[in-house]
Amino acid sequence: MTAALSQHPLRDARSVDSAGGPELAVACFHCGTPCPDRNHVRGERHFCCLGCQTVHELLQDQGLGHYYDLGATPGRRQPVLTGEDRYAFLDESSVRDRLLDFASDETQRVTFHVPAIHCVACVWLLENLFRLQPGVGSSTVNFARREVSIQFDPRQVSLAKVAGVLDTLGYPPDLKLSALDSRRGSAVPRRLWLQLGVAGFVFGNTMLFSLPGYFGLDAFSGPTFQKMFGVLSLLLGLPVVLFSAADYWRAAWYSLQQRRLSIEVPIALGIAALFAQSAYEVLSGHGEGYFDSLAGLLFFLLSGRVFQQKAFDRLTFDRDYKAFFPLSVIRLNAGTEERVSLAQLNVGDHLRIRHGELVPADARLIRGQASMDYSFVTGEADPVSRQVNDVLYAGGCQTGGTIDLEILKPVSQSYLTSLWNQEAFRKEKDDTFDTLTNRYSVRFTWLILLIAAGAAAFWTWSDPARGIRAFVGVLIVACPCALALAAPFTLGTAVRVLGRRGFFLRNGQVLEALAGIDSVVFDKTGTLTATAGGEVKFTGTELRPEELRAIRALASQSSHPLARRVVASLTPDSEVAPEVEEFSEVLGQGVTGRVEGREWWLGSPEWLREAGVELSASALEASSVHVARDGRYCGRFTVANSLRPETDRLLQGLATDCDLALLSGDNDREAARFRALFGLPATLEFNQSPARKLEFIRSLQEQGRSVMMVGDGLNDAGALRQSQVGVAVVEQIGAFSPASDVILEASRLSRLGALRKFAGTTLNLIRASFVISTLYNVIGLSIAAAGQLSPVVCAILMPLSSVTVVAFAVGAVHWFGRRAGLGPVLGTGEELS
Repeated sequence: MTAALSQHPLRDARSVDSAGGPELAVACFHCGTPCPDRNHVRGERHFCCLGCQTVHELLQDQGLGHYYDLGATPGRRQPVLTGEDRYAFLDESSVRDRLLDFASDETQRVTFHVPAIHCVACVWLLENLFRLQPGVGSSTVNFARREVSIQFDPRQVSLAKVAGVLDTLGYPPDLKLSALDSRRGSAVPRRLWLQLGVAGFVFGNTMLFSLPGYFGLDAFSGPTFQKMFGVLSLLLGLPVVLFSAADYWRAAWYSLQQRRLSIEVPIALGIAALFAQSAYEVLSGHGEGYFDSLAGLLFFLLSGRVFQQKAFDRLTFDRDYKAFFPLSVIRLNAGTEERVSLAQLNVGDHLRIRHGELVPADARLIRGQASMDYSFVTGEADPVSRQVNDVLYAGGCQTGGTIDLEILKPVSQSYLTSLWNQEAFRKEKDDTFDTLTNRYSVRFTWLILLIAAGAAAFWTWSDPARGIRAFVGVLIVACPCALALAAPFTLGTAVRVLGRRGFFLRNGQVLEALAGIDSVVFDKTGTLTATAGGEVKFTGTELRPEELRAIRALASQSSHPLARRVVASLTPDSEVAPEVEEFSEVLGQGVTGRVEGREWWLGSPEWLREAGVELSASALEASSVHVARDGRYCGRFTVANSLRPETDRLLQGLATDCDLALLSGDNDREAARFRALFGLPATLEFNQSPARKLEFIRSLQEQGRSVMMVGDGLNDAGALRQSQVGVAVVEQIGAFSPASDVILEASRLSRLGALRKFAGTTLNLIRASFVISTLYNVIGLSIAAAGQLSPVVCAILMPLSSVTVVAFAVGAVHWFGRRAGLGPVLGTGEELS
């Protein structure tokens, strides 16, 4: 740590010792609290208690001294450390099982609500937790929700120890086990309502005291009453300044500690100036002050905060309420299968999960052998074997044969959505509007301070009261909040509008990427062509009933569209399907397994040839599933496919401003058909493996192209992840691909061009919101700097600007969404809803 870091801004303050001589009052190097004694010292650094000293030593020993570069005294005061005993109850199995998001022998994952998170230093420290505590793998902070998600190795560190370390650092987890199974409520805290109530009470009463002055009745009340009302207003104004405005003081102080100016700094200055002027007038007898304006100012400012808090709560609200995770599953009902959405699932339901499908909630395995890929949860792709009665965790992907589960916990669609948005699946994209907002806000605060100071200096010489009014008015009326709300509300509303119409986006930033696409790459089978409803014909050696049952049982393990069509074409002659053993599936190639003692292979001809199966040249046919038993070729199922409706219109529309390409794993027998559809400039490649598709996407990006990959999400995961925007087209949303950015119901494929245009419209609406916010600030500042607006009017206008921007964003997105040609709302036949 450099010498500069040992200097502390509070160490220049002076106090008087017991002998009456001056003594340097030392502030705690960690938290800034004045040290009551000199008992806790390390080198030249003083600490107020053993807790702060211990945390400081812990950070230094682990090489995290840069924590103090993030701001003066970024830490929080610590209690004397008590170890992990305080949280020992977390290691009881009944409690631990309710808290953990995921658990295995090597990895556990937990999410804690930590109210103490308040600044960038907190985020930095908590996301470096792995350097402080052996056994912690990673930690991710959700600042908006004040949550930290921690992944750790239970063999090295217990859950109680993890919670204890957080407490030691000054971030005790808020453990309310009774709320774990309940829905998330309003984000507006009770304290904010109390602050608003106090400000409203004082505003009403001080207005009554000021009424004689407003109506010119001062002469009737007399100087005694005027002075009494002034003193009463001062006394009533104290709780407003000390309690209702406390968050503004605190936020401004934190901002100054971090050497950054936030919007709370000018607001705090305005409150301080108005209170100081009012107190001076009352105490000096020159007037009654502006305590009614001060109370009104805080009342309307806090009203605006309540509105913004509720607005952001609506924006980031649990997906269980506002949308749904794009996944459907097979539920067993009296022995029959029915496909349902996650919202229809309840604890106790029995589910059937096939290869490649996601486990939607914590469940107990009741049939089959599970081979779970938890990379969606932990980032580790090694399959984990589980037996009957073992617990399977939400987010796991089955990589073996079909299994049956019993749901143990309610489905948390917000948890699944958070997994979809975790760092492992994110793509490196510039959040253009976030960057613009941040740059604007930083410069905005400096500009406001300069304008306020200039207005005050200009008017004070001729009219001091007007100078104060101009100074406070400028500080209060200026508001970058409307600008900050523009992008998240517009993008968030657009995501919900699209979700209702069958377009499921990972997050709002996908729209920014969509608007910049200049190259579109399509897969063929299952994307542009539909196998559902097409005729299935078998050519080859005649199969006996028991062989057809074996083929059906093996094909039913897979989610591939061709396998699903084969299953649908084979009517079962028995209610009990034979068991499939040693099942495995090679992505994009086929499946193999042992049924009733015989080894079966279903897949592409090339894959069967690699396995030693002899095929004739005539066996090569598009959209076919080849069958082999015990190494001998049996024949093939040919699945008739057809183009999805309006595919030609889709390609013609995209070709106007995008380069098109087709990558297919099938042979080139249909090359002429698709060349006519795509046109001469397009690139058509056949016999493409998943690896070659990925390489093609990379080659386009190396040429500076922005690529959208459209595939079925099963064989194209690598290409979907590599592209700027990956679109998974699905018949029934069962096999979820976390590599995709958009999940699109197959019936909406023809609307893909409309989706891209709507993305551009959404970005234009954000720019329009920026213009509205800028115009508001320019007009408001001009009038306020002229001293023509009272602080109360400014406080009303400030939240009103946020209301205007939010109303414009939500209304305009809905209006354009209904007219963008995106198709009808799911479950309705109406396009205009």
